[in-house]
Amino acid sequence: FVSDLALESNPSDHPRASTIFLSKSQTDVREKRKSNHINHVSPGQLTKKYSSCSTIFIDDSTVSQPNLRSTIKCVTLAIFYHIKNRDSDRSLDIFDEKSHPLTREEVPDDYYKHDPDHKHIYRFVRTLFSAAQLTAECAIVTLVYLERLLTYAEIDICPSNWKRIVLGAILLASKVWDDQAVWNVDYCQILKDITVEDMNEMERHFLELLQFNINVPASVYAKYYFDLRSLADDNNLSFLLEPLSKERAQKLEAISRLCEDKYKDLSKAAMRRSFSADNLVGIRRSNAILS
Repeated sequence: FVSDLALESNPSDHPRASTIFLSKSQTDVREKRKSNHINHVSPGQLTKKYSSCSTIFIDDSTVSQPNLRSTIKCVTLAIFYHIKNRDSDRSLDIFDEKSHPLTREEVPDDYYKHDPDHKHIYRFVRTLFSAAQLTAECAIVTLVYLERLLTYAEIDICPSNWKRIVLGAILLASKVWDDQAVWNVDYCQILKDITVEDMNEMERHFLELLQFNINVPASVYAKYYFDLRSLADDNNLSFLLEPLSKERAQKLEAISRLCEDKYKDLSKAAMRRSFSADNLVGIRRSNAILS
């Protein structure tokens, strides 16, 4: 179990603990500022673009959902820094893409050596969010669950596991936050080659590693929201999503607590069924031996 001290230093549980992604991004931010200072370039001078009455700058995604687009860009940048500035390559088999491939394409032998770039991560997440019609707020909850998993399970997100960890976090966040939850079989329609059994097994492991703690307090969500805004400012990205209203914040807390209780009940029921089945097998074996 995670100790009280660990919980207090865990940003996904405690509102005063610093988010991991922001601290991991600071090394690169300092290097950029140092380079700009040496070359006498003010931050954002050449890269940041502004809209005027006659000119509107857009990017490679749909203009109809700017909140979703900008939020996914910031969340995937946070994931990029997690991978780029990771401490090690600690992982678990359930998240390894070689052991559990997401497509029928053969996974290269050196799959664990090459860090994905930000665009690659963004395209993967954007595809899932667009196909499943998930919201921008769901992207922030995804990041909360991702950092909680890394802390609780004491693993790193790295080239060999990032897709399955991100997929697991999105799967859980969509069921907790969005009004129309996407079923595991729906993700199989999106990813085509992954099986429902694999999705169910990954979800079960994800929940167990989180110790079924899927509650997201409004204060924790707010911290991630403002840290993502800071990350966006540091990297000259726009962040258009508005903070949660009081009603939406209360909804997040209520739904996440409700889902947590539901998952715990399902786990207890599954354990009881497993225990009963084991006992039945034991009784049959004993009867066979006695007879």
